[in-house]
Amino acid sequence: MADRPRGNGGPEDGTPEYNWLYGKKGASSSDPDATRAVPQQPRPDQTQIMPAASREARGRQAAAGSGRPTARPTPPPVAPPPGSPSRGGRGFRRPRFRVRWILLLVVLYLAYLVFVPFYAWHNVHKVAWEPHGKRPADQPGTTYLLVGSDSRAGLSKAERKKLGTGNAKGQRTDTILLLHTGSGPNLLMSIPRDSLVDIPGHGTTKINAAFAYGGPQLLVKTLEQDTGIRIDDYVEIGLGGLAGVVDAVGGITICPTQNMDDKLANLHVKKGCQTADGTTALGYARSRHTSNIGDIDRVKHQREVVSAVGDKVISPWTFLNPFRYWNLLTAVPDFFAFGEGTSTVRAGMWASAMTHVNGSNGLSCVVPIADLAVHWDPTRSKQMFTYIKEDKTSDIPKSLCTPTGLPKSVTG
Repeated sequence: MADRPRGNGGPEDGTPEYNWLYGKKGASSSDPDATRAVPQQPRPDQTQIMPAASREARGRQAAAGSGRPTARPTPPPVAPPPGSPSRGGRGFRRPRFRVRWILLLVVLYLAYLVFVPFYAWHNVHKVAWEPHGKRPADQPGTTYLLVGSDSRAGLSKAERKKLGTGNAKGQRTDTILLLHTGSGPNLLMSIPRDSLVDIPGHGTTKINAAFAYGGPQLLVKTLEQDTGIRIDDYVEIGLGGLAGVVDAVGGITICPTQNMDDKLANLHVKKGCQTADGTTALGYARSRHTSNIGDIDRVKHQREVVSAVGDKVISPWTFLNPFRYWNLLTAVPDFFAFGEGTSTVRAGMWASAMTHVNGSNGLSCVVPIADLAVHWDPTRSKQMFTYIKEDKTSDIPKSLCTPTGLPKSVTG
């Protein structure tokens, strides 16, 4: 067997280069000795890799083949920013929109609360009350004078019958209250209308006659002269006024300590705490024929009624109920008169102070008296007046501030 030439041939043997796989170099396709590459055929079991085409591309190809216009591809959905509510979800809300409306309603209601008192104040009747001549110098704190007039002016025949006021003519004071506010607790002090005092130009007589003789100015002059206390503001309420205010706040609670049957005051109530409408509250504040201490017991009821009205006025329901708030504030011009020079703010301060005169909030008592005649106690009353003038209500002893004005040892 002849040896197969090695390598590609070479100059040693003088033969052309020879490739053992493909034959001679440069051999043509007709050379029988040339080795040809056999084309590869796919096997039946071989997996073929086809070029991938996107869904959009295949759609465009299909549309091109069918002659239809190619649709513009739909952009992929954009994910919502983190924390934003899903519009399709159950909890989709517009919190900012709701908060904006709530804030607007709050602002409008606050404006309403401010507007109503100024509107009512525009119609309030003003009274000339400051006396002429020498007056006490300015004193610390503020002292208000509240007068309840028994005038029937403005009451119809039916109203006088309903309220049990009778047909008396003229004008006197059923109620005289001094309210002092300052550094200590508020003090509400009743001046019994039968108090025997010196009225300038009229001698010694009952203090309620001062109002009949010279109106508010003479009454203020009498009080300032006999007490030495300077009065800073004046408030007046008529008979129908008290009943109207009580009805405007939806009634008050009174607590009579005994059964009270007083035809002159049109009052018929049982012992114990109960709700009273305007007519009953007025009768309760006016009655003086169901007790052996007469007018002294009446002024106690007056302070009770005033405090109860104050509690209802400042209750949250008054400010949250727009109808009750409107009825109360717009009733003021019909029932109250204020002294000339009293501002809206000062009137509001008085109303607020009237609600802080019971229990730990303040002191409530009668001017110290010596007897039921009614004479002021010359020693104890002067002590009381000094505490007020010096704005030292926190130092007032219980022996001076009593429910009847009599010494503590007498009242128990």
